[in-house]
Order: sequence, then C-alpha cells, then structure tokens
Amino acid sequence: MSLSMSMSLSLRYYPVGNRLLPGIQALAPLSRRKSSVRPPAAAAAAAALNPQTERTPGTLKTIQELPVHGLFSTFYWYFVKGYHEKVHELQLVQKMMFGPIWKSKFGPLTVVNVASADLIEQILRQEGKYPVRAYMPHWREYRKLRGHAYGPLCEYGQEWHRMRSMLNPKMLKPKEVSNYSPAINEVVTDFVKKLHWLRENHGGGVMVNDMSSELYKFAFEAICTVLFETRMGCLEEKIPEETQKFIEAVFEMFRLSAFIIFFPKAIWPYLPYWKQFVAAWDYLFYITKKLVNKKIKEMNESVKKGCAVEGEYLTYLLTSTKMTPVDIYGSLCELLLAAVDTTSNTTSWILYNLAKEPSIQQQLYEEVNSVCPGDQIPTAKDFASMPLLKAVAKETLRLYPVVPGNARVIVEKEVVAGGYYFPKNTLFHLCHYAVSQEDSEFTQPRSFQPHRWLRGEGGEKKHHPFASIPFGFGTRTCLGKRVAELEMYSVISRLIKHFEVRPDPSGKVVTAKTRTLLCPAAPINLQFIDRK
Repeated sequence: MSLSMSMSLSLRYYPVGNRLLPGIQALAPLSRRKSSVRPPAAAAAAAALNPQTERTPGTLKTIQELPVHGLFSTFYWYFVKGYHEKVHELQLVQKMMFGPIWKSKFGPLTVVNVASADLIEQILRQEGKYPVRAYMPHWREYRKLRGHAYGPLCEYGQEWHRMRSMLNPKMLKPKEVSNYSPAINEVVTDFVKKLHWLRENHGGGVMVNDMSSELYKFAFEAICTVLFETRMGCLEEKIPEETQKFIEAVFEMFRLSAFIIFFPKAIWPYLPYWKQFVAAWDYLFYITKKLVNKKIKEMNESVKKGCAVEGEYLTYLLTSTKMTPVDIYGSLCELLLAAVDTTSNTTSWILYNLAKEPSIQQQLYEEVNSVCPGDQIPTAKDFASMPLLKAVAKETLRLYPVVPGNARVIVEKEVVAGGYYFPKNTLFHLCHYAVSQEDSEFTQPRSFQPHRWLRGEGGEKKHHPFASIPFGFGTRTCLGKRVAELEMYSVISRLIKHFEVRPDPSGKVVTAKTRTLLCPAAPINLQFIDRK
C-alpha cells in the first residue's frame, strides 16, 4: 500500500505555495525569477550539503540554466512516440538526453526533474517540517462543494501535521500494526478459498485469470477490515450490491480524476465528467459515513450496557484522538483510496515474477515452511524470520515502484541541490523509476534478483539508500507502509505454502504501464498447482 498518492505525471496535480493558491498560479512566479539571484543563505546551504562540488557562492547555478524539455517535446514523446502510458520509461529516455537533472515546461508550469539517488536525498533532506507533495485541486474542490473535511492526501501545512500525528501511531508502529494480523489472515483464508473456486469453475482446475483483479478485491477487503473493522464481502461468490458499487466508485473516481485535471477549474462544472466525478465521491463518502456511524452506534450500545469498548483502528480514532466524525470520514476515505491499487498491483507483480523464477519460488517455499511448518499460519511475528520474503517484496518494489515519480514542493525555504539554487515553491519531480533502474546502483537492474537485498548473498555491491524508496522518506513517509507490508507478506506466504505458482502456458509477457500508478498493462494469468 503506498499511501503516496502523489503524481506520476508531473502535470496532473498542481502544487501550492505558502498559501492556498488556485492551480498552476502557485508556481507562476518561478518562471519570472531572475537568474542573477544567489542568496547567501542558499550558498551556505550548498557548501554544507555539497562540499565535494567545490562551488563558491558565486558559482551556484539557477533554474534558468537547467536543460529544458519543452511543451512541444513533451507532446512529441507522449503522443507521437507513444509514451503516454509509459511515462515511467520516458524518465530513462530523458535522463539519457539531459543528465540527472532537467526541467520540463507545461505552459506556465515548470517542473524540475531529478533522476539520481544523491540529488533525491539532497532535496528530501531539505523538505522541512511541512513538506507538500502536490495540490490536488479537483479533490479539494469536491470537499469544498460538499463541506467535507480534507484527509491526509489533500491537506497540508500545520493542519496536515496535526492530522498525521493522530493517524500515525496505529499505522506506523510495528507492534500496533501486528494487532491487525488475525483480521488480515481471516481475509487471506477466504482469498485462498476463492482461488480454489476460481480454478475449478473458470480455470480448468489450474488457471486463475486476471490475478490483478482478484487481488484488487482482496486488498479492498483487507484494508476495509483494518480501517472500518468490518467485512465487506469482496471475496464472496456474489459480491453484495452496495460493496460492488463502492468498488466501482473508487475506480471511477481515479479514472475521471485523470481527465478533469487537464481542464481549467472554471469549466469543471460544465464538464460531463464532473457530475460523474462528484457522484463517485458522493458514494465513497456515503459508505464511509455509514460504516463509521455504525461503529459509533455499536460503541454507544456497549457503553450503555457497561461493557468495555473494544476494537482497533476506527475505535482508536473515535476514542483516543481529537478527531471529529467529520474529520474521520475524510481521512478514512482517502486512506482507503490510497491502499487498494497499490497493494494489489505489487502483489500481482510478486506472483508474476515468482512464477517465472521457480528456483527462487522454491527457496521461498522452504523458508516459509521452515518458520511455519505444516498447517501453521504465518503471523506478523513470523515475518522477522523470513528475510527472503521481505527481499522478494523489496525487489518487486524496486522494479515496479507503485508511484514511479513522486513530487515535492518545498514551501518553507530555498533549496540547493547539485550546485543549483532553487527558490521556495519549486516543484520537484523525483524520478524513482529511473533511479531504481540505474546500473551504477544495481547489477543487471532489469532482472528480478531478490537476493541482492540479502546480506552476504548475491554479490551485490552496496547501493545508495535513496536508490529505491518505494514508501517515501521523512514525515511524508507512506502512512500505510506497515499495513501494506503485512498484507503482502501474509498473502504471499500463504499462497506459496498452498500452491506452486506457474506462468501462463501461452507464454504471454506482461509489461507495465503508467496510469498514475504503475500497473500491469494486461491481465496476469497464472497457474496454481496444489503442493503435495
């Protein structure tokens, strides 16, 4: 689950400055700054960050001196060369053309692309207390229209920091997250049963078609179990109508977001997409409110009976924080949105690669079985003894980072990186995909080699700590990182115990495409053979 629902296409989400500003106006001043400005503070920062560059205060470069990828060039690569669904691969092309740092122009919007681990580290270490990923005007506009609270993806500044301080404890502390293991394992048990049913009824006894779709339902069910402390029926043979509409609303909201953001805010109300977008959000909030209010009613009934109020994440938010129900509606709605595609896509890629590498899969089976022999079900405490399982997840996230390009807007101070001075409110696009594919960091970077993450194995040289950071860094670290890992470890370990996973006998190769997130470009079909 990467709750980093930031931007993979840098022009999709517009950044903010020190205040709430509409759309791309927030960065308009950037293009008008004079190149002669070299503040002493920035020069001092440069010396502190990059003593090896041997730059003096008078030699700092400015954004105007960066190589530029213009609007017409962007149009050419997206639509003539066909990279509109391969924006992650375009990072590699542009890095080859311009080097590790360059700027892109989208009308009045200037984006600074950064494609080296060292430069990414320099920027992230200067992001300040209230880093901004990106301003999501269409999401925020819906909330203003309906009077809903902002969640952790829409909010920023001090209010965002306050919200994260309340959401974090039960999401990021390993000991707290381990409490979700029994509930998630119940979902995994039902998922294994579902795969048996799919094989027998639609796969000739061996095939499960479109694993990403099935894992999407698993991830939806798992995160709802954590966030709302209830089951939604996503894994039933016939999904409840309300749950099916809930799933479809999530899909529609993301699909329509990509269209709406390309139009000026003033004409949104006149777009046919806008009404559908609002309707999708309305249903998301309707179900979220219904589930939260149901929990509030159950808690009140327990209190009236003199019983202890028990529960996990939702119970914690309702009883141990200063968040109002309205705040909780907004936060849980956004946490749900960020959790489903991310976990399901990564797990799909894990199974796809394990199916192609039977020797690695066998080693993983032996590891899981040695820690949890027989019918023993792996739980959170067991995963500490499964280094290969963790390495498989890390390697998959390196090859297929959930968010191939992240964004940062440094609003509190100027930034110095790579010998350049950048003013406040500069929008940085951190090209994680390009960096994770760098052969100077990883041996044979295009190949699936989980052992590179194991100490003393694989002969892998030590890579830069910022060469692969799929869950982000610092205060903006993915809020759902621990839960996502628990879900992935739980379902993969159980599937490997039950089945030998084999590739699609047709030999079809599945590549990745960029659809905000990095996802399979075609259905992943796999064979699941019972282990004896």
